[in-house]
Amino acid sequence: MKPVLLIFTAGLVLYATLPDSAVHFTDVTAQAGIHFTHHNGKFGKKYLPETMGSGCAFFDADGDGWQDILLINSKDWTPSGKHYYSALYHNNHNGTFTDVTRGSGLDIEMYALGVAVADYDNDGRPDVYITALEGDRLFHNEGNGKFRDVTAASGIRNANFGTSAAWVDYDRDGKADLFVANYIQWTPKTDLWCSLDGQTKSYCTPESSKGSPAKLYHNLGNGKFEDVSAKAGIADPNSKSMGVTILDYNNDGWPDLFVSNDTQPNKLYRNNKNGTFTEEGVQAGVAFGEDGVARGAMGVDWADYDRSGRAHLLVGNFSNQMLGLYHNEGTGLFVDEAPSSTVGRASQLSLTFGAFFFDYDLDGYPDILAANGHTEVEIGRIQPKVQYREPPLLFHNLAGHKFENVSTSVGSDFARPIVARGAAYADFDRDGDLDVLFATSDGPALLYRNDGGNRNHWIQFRLSGTKSNRSALGAVVRIESAGGKQWNMVRSGGSYCSQSDLALTFGLGRDTSVTSIQVEWPSGTHQKFSNVPSNQFLSIDEGRGIVK
Repeated sequence: MKPVLLIFTAGLVLYATLPDSAVHFTDVTAQAGIHFTHHNGKFGKKYLPETMGSGCAFFDADGDGWQDILLINSKDWTPSGKHYYSALYHNNHNGTFTDVTRGSGLDIEMYALGVAVADYDNDGRPDVYITALEGDRLFHNEGNGKFRDVTAASGIRNANFGTSAAWVDYDRDGKADLFVANYIQWTPKTDLWCSLDGQTKSYCTPESSKGSPAKLYHNLGNGKFEDVSAKAGIADPNSKSMGVTILDYNNDGWPDLFVSNDTQPNKLYRNNKNGTFTEEGVQAGVAFGEDGVARGAMGVDWADYDRSGRAHLLVGNFSNQMLGLYHNEGTGLFVDEAPSSTVGRASQLSLTFGAFFFDYDLDGYPDILAANGHTEVEIGRIQPKVQYREPPLLFHNLAGHKFENVSTSVGSDFARPIVARGAAYADFDRDGDLDVLFATSDGPALLYRNDGGNRNHWIQFRLSGTKSNRSALGAVVRIESAGGKQWNMVRSGGSYCSQSDLALTFGLGRDTSVTSIQVEWPSGTHQKFSNVPSNQFLSIDEGRGIVK
C-alpha cells in the first residue's frame, strides 16, 4: 500500500492508503525464449558447492544498445557424457531473446558461480569475468557477440572457490581493476560430513572450513593484471566472502569496498588513495549483526534510500537472521535499521542470496528486492517455519526511512516460492522501468517484466569514459528535479554473483523534466547540464557530453 497525503479545506490533514497495484511483475521467461536450467551436479554426496547456485548478468554483449542476458552454469563432478554450459541470450528488440551460446566463446564447461562485466581494455566492448571452482576465467569481447578466453595471458590466477566479483578502478588511473570474493578452502576429498538429524548427510555450513582470502588484480594495461591483494591490504585469510559492492561511503571521491562474509565478520575497506585499503568494518558497525555475532551474509548492495546524500548498505543473510539495512550516519558509523522495521520482520525466516536496491515504480526512492531460497532441501522437516523454496521479497520505499512489504501485491507470478540465488535488473525492453532476472539453484532462470512502473516519469544515463575508464566505473551522477535531489554511482558487481546493467535509471515521479544534471568522473572532470526533459535514454561521453 502506498501512503497518500489528503488535505481538506477545513484544515484537517489525514493519511490514506492506495493499493500499489499499478505495478506488476509478469513472468515472461517462456514467451521471451529463455529456456535455461541451472545444473549443480548433485549425485547424492551433498557436496557443499551444490548449494551455492549461480549468478546472472544483464549487459550489451554486441553493442546494439539492448541488454542481453548471461546465465551462469555448473557441471557434473565426474564425466558423465552430458555437458552443461553457461548461456548467452541475444536481445531481439521485441521482448524475445535468442540463445547464441554456441560458437560465442563462452560455451566452455566449468563449475561456474559468479560473473562481473566491464570493459577492462577500454576498446568500447564489455568483457566478461566468470568465477569457477576449478579456476576463474577472463573472456575478452571480440565484437559481434564473440568472446575469447584470455585468462592465461592476463596473469589472473584464481582457483580459490570464487563467488562474486566486481570491476573497480580503485586507483583512478583510467583502467578497470578486478576484485574477486573467495569463499572457503574446499575439495571433494575434504568435504565434511554434516547432518540435520544425526543420521543422514546434509549440506554443511562453512563454520568448520578454513577461509580463503579475496583477490585484487591491478590492471597494468595491454591485457595484463598483477595480484596486489596482500599489498593492498584486502587479503584476509579468514574471510569467507560471498558478495561485494563498490561504494564511496565517506564521500571522498574514491571507491571503497564492502565485502559480505559467511559466518565471519563483514569487511568495509576504506580506500587510502594510495593503492591500499584500511579495514573498518567493526568500528563502522557493519561487521556483525545486532547481537554482535557474525551472520551468514551473502548478497549486498547500497543506495541513498533516504536522500541524505550518503551510501547505505543492504545485506542478505541466512534464515533466522533477517536482512541487514545499515544506515550511514555520516560519521563513519552505520546503524542497522532492519530490526526495528518491516524489512527485518518480513525477512526473518528467509535465506537471502541476491539482494539489491532499485526504483521499481520510478517514484524517485530506491526500493529493495531480496531473492530467497534455502540451501537444505529438508530444512522444513527440522525447522517447520523455514522452507527450501521461498518467495522473493519486495519492499517499497515510503520516501525515506520506512519500507512496506508489497511482495504479494505485484502479481501472483512474483510471489511464488523458488530457490533463488543470483538476481539482477535492467530495462531489457526499453520502456523505462526496470525488469528483474533470477537465477535459481538447480532450476530454471526466471525473467520478470515490469508492467506499470513507467506510469511515473524517469530518465536513464549510460556513461562512457575517455580519460576515465570506458565503462565509467566510479562516475557519479547527481540530478535535481522539482521533487528533490538524487544521486548514484556507476558500479560493477553487487547482489550475489551477478551483474545488473551499468546504466543509471532515476525515477522522477510526476516531474516532467530534470532541472540540473552533474556528472563527476573519476578523472576529476565535471560536467553540468540543465533543463532536460524526462522519459529519455541519454548517453553521456566524458569528452563530448550528451551524445546521440
